[in-house]
Amino acid sequence: MNSLQTPEPFGLCAAAGWSAGAAGGPIPRVLLVDDDLELCRMLQEFLEPEPVQVECVHDGAEAADRLAREAFDLVLLDLMLPRLDGYAVLRGLRERRRPTPVLMLSARGSDDDRIMGLEAGADDYLSKPFNPRELRARLFAMLRRSRAAPAAADAPAPGLRLDALQLDPSRALAAVAGTPVALTAAEARILEALMRAPNRPVSRAQLTRWGLGRVLLPTDRSLDTHVSNLRRKLRLDGRRADLPVLRSARGVGYVLHARPVASAHAPAMA
Repeated sequence: MNSLQTPEPFGLCAAAGWSAGAAGGPIPRVLLVDDDLELCRMLQEFLEPEPVQVECVHDGAEAADRLAREAFDLVLLDLMLPRLDGYAVLRGLRERRRPTPVLMLSARGSDDDRIMGLEAGADDYLSKPFNPRELRARLFAMLRRSRAAPAAADAPAPGLRLDALQLDPSRALAAVAGTPVALTAAEARILEALMRAPNRPVSRAQLTRWGLGRVLLPTDRSLDTHVSNLRRKLRLDGRRADLPVLRSARGVGYVLHARPVASAHAPAMA
């Protein structure tokens, strides 16, 4: 089955809000990992006019090796791969504390598969078959977000702090009472939005736009999975008296509640 839907006519970079000159720096490198050779060829041709360099590998072991040795700006990662599946490739990338944005691709589009991919560390998930225009839109949204953070950090600024929770958004690195915790790029952006508005509900639409770089759709549960991951990774479930509590705001979105009594300052992040 063809994994691409027929796209409608489109303008090239304008729809994505991206241009090589506006982005600055070298052309982004994208690693496409999929054992469907025809899909890889079609996507390379589709993205050829765009300011990205797309390189393809066709099995998980080769992808893991390339990601260990080389730096990529974004990874398009299929789940079902020979030799090593997409989950294992993704876990290896995150264990090395690489915040490289990952858009997971899969013909397995059930909620459970999507949740497993996001819990493994993917920033977003796209089910096959997909419209290549949607893939392109998500790809450039993720690149914009990942490039904006280092640019804002050229003049180092102090990280965000709320009780014993700290966040360095430019490195996608949090700390719980001084203990570093690596986050995905999407998790870091969602947490940043919540920490900048403590005790105030932030809508799901705002968090999706800021964290995932796209519009919230009625059936989209990606944000909820990212929030669940943050709650688990950073122990924001209310059991720690020195940490804020991440709760849902019914009918709105999510809110990060600071503790009513100020906690002692946490040790600085390394």
